[in-house]
Amino acid sequence: MTKTSSARHYAGALSAAVLGLSSLSADRLPDYDVRGTAPESIAINDNRSPAGTLHDGTLTIHLEARTGEWHPDADTDPGVVVKAFSVEGGPLQIPGPIIRVVEGTEIRAFVRNGLDVEPLIVHGLYSRPGQSPGPEETVSIPPGAVREIRFMAGKPGTYFYWAATANVRLPQRAAADSQLGGALIVDPRGSVPQPDRVFVIGLWNESLLARDEKVSVIRFVINGKSWPHTERLTYDVGRPVRMRVLNVGFAVHPMHLHGFYFKVDSRGDESRDDVFPPGSSSQMANTERLASGRTFTLTWVPSRGGNWLFHCHDAVHLQKRRSLDGAPVPAPPTHHAVNHALEMMAGPVMGIRVRPAKAEPARRETGERRRLRLVARVDAGGTDSEPAYGYSLEGRRTTPAAPPYLPGPTIVLERDEPVSITVVNRLPEPTAVHWHGIELESYYDGVAGFAGTPGRIAPAIPPGGSFEARFTPPRAGTFIYHTHIDELRQQQAGLTGALLVLDRAASYDPTRDRVFLVTTPRRNPDDDVVLLNGSPTPAAGEMRTGERYRLRFINIHTSRPNLRMRVMAGDKPLTWRAVAKDGMDLPADQATERPSEVQMGNGETFDFEFVPATPGDIRIDVTNGGVGLVLVSMPIRVR
Repeated sequence: MTKTSSARHYAGALSAAVLGLSSLSADRLPDYDVRGTAPESIAINDNRSPAGTLHDGTLTIHLEARTGEWHPDADTDPGVVVKAFSVEGGPLQIPGPIIRVVEGTEIRAFVRNGLDVEPLIVHGLYSRPGQSPGPEETVSIPPGAVREIRFMAGKPGTYFYWAATANVRLPQRAAADSQLGGALIVDPRGSVPQPDRVFVIGLWNESLLARDEKVSVIRFVINGKSWPHTERLTYDVGRPVRMRVLNVGFAVHPMHLHGFYFKVDSRGDESRDDVFPPGSSSQMANTERLASGRTFTLTWVPSRGGNWLFHCHDAVHLQKRRSLDGAPVPAPPTHHAVNHALEMMAGPVMGIRVRPAKAEPARRETGERRRLRLVARVDAGGTDSEPAYGYSLEGRRTTPAAPPYLPGPTIVLERDEPVSITVVNRLPEPTAVHWHGIELESYYDGVAGFAGTPGRIAPAIPPGGSFEARFTPPRAGTFIYHTHIDELRQQQAGLTGALLVLDRAASYDPTRDRVFLVTTPRRNPDDDVVLLNGSPTPAAGEMRTGERYRLRFINIHTSRPNLRMRVMAGDKPLTWRAVAKDGMDLPADQATERPSEVQMGNGETFDFEFVPATPGDIRIDVTNGGVGLVLVSMPIRVR
């Protein structure tokens, strides 16, 4: 199988099997002519300018749904015909016009169905919080008709509205309907508006005839564009950044911020938003799993200048895809990509530049720098399209591993100890390593061709070359290291591993401190199999009653954002205590006893304390997020 046919395999099989896109009728041909009479152009909406007119506490807005041509890639690339909203008399927009009001505002929305023959069923224009949206919270508008919808804004929060030409749930919209939606934001009454940005994540998926074959064409977008055509953001060191992120498409997006933690301020959906009250314990993360139809808001404070990414961590969603007219997009030669970030990534990705403070002091390091060598190697059993790669680790307090190089070696570092990790590339293609969750200088972040500062951009590591990453981990926790070049292919090949930071590295006891690293099989990754610590059938472990164990779960699978981890005795989950999320210790009111089950998106880590109470046979189960199919299980004998 060639690399091009392998990519085609992922776009088809994984889009249906992993993302659940079969509900989007991926087998049918489009019911419109994408190359016919040129329709009107659709503008990209950055959600900065609220729509409508406010007078005496009432916002009046005139919306219209029409058909136009959308360019989610470069404006000069082929487009696709979809339905979209506009302010009546204005250009069509993707996402739809943002409705933003203060709590207590009445909203009068006049919605015109400008589609020729299809009724328009509108959702989300009702007072919040709403019940589970039902018939009383939807409005059907015949072709050419206008309906007035009046409601009070309701409770402050982050919401959205959407529409379709059939009575379906949000994920089931046909491709042509998929961009009919926009943000609805309610700000608190009497508050001083704080600067923020609103980012709407969408998905378009359709089947086309291309070059005598039927192929699936997909676009994941943020505010109407796919990377590298998404908006570039610029912020200043020390100034808080506020974001509202809405997922109005059908796919789960674990959103990861490089280099920093963010505070989760709220989580919600179309009908309600749970805003965490002031004074409550902060919910900190660097990766937040965002399901279809869900929203969250976040705040973070940049503390270091440089270039950073905010992106979905599902590697399938970052894959370069076919042109929207179905023609294959030639990938850059794997060995000679000039700029990985621009040439080999796509989808729901935002580039962020943080401007340094004018007099940002140089960081001084004290103590001896620990030196390690992480060597990327070719393993046995690979092919051109599905290679077998792995890492070995060399340095003080390490024992070099012998092949096979799966799973990747667990790197154990010490909090506040300066470290130098030289990544040596013994692969036949370039690579790079991202230190996922570590707070470090941008240049060492591992995004080749992007990370760093003007005039000092991190390069890809060529075959036979090396790159020294220098950082001082500021906190103890569970982190990840993984390739950030050709993510889908190289991560599947085996270039991932656990990175643990301890208060004292010498105290690490792997018999009580257990890592459970979930990765993708090197071959046939759409099968109902995942690897746990490098194996589909991990060897049995042992524990003893009354002893405390730290269980560190890491999901670095390339395409499974819905995995659930459990500790089971028979058919019943046992109990554990939550300890940390994404390497950040939980505050006391969140570090609670609970049934041993957690759902994890790609790129998330969770730590739990577990004390076996009685002897017998238990197991660690990893299941899918839907029907609970056990994908891999590790038996454990408690003595």
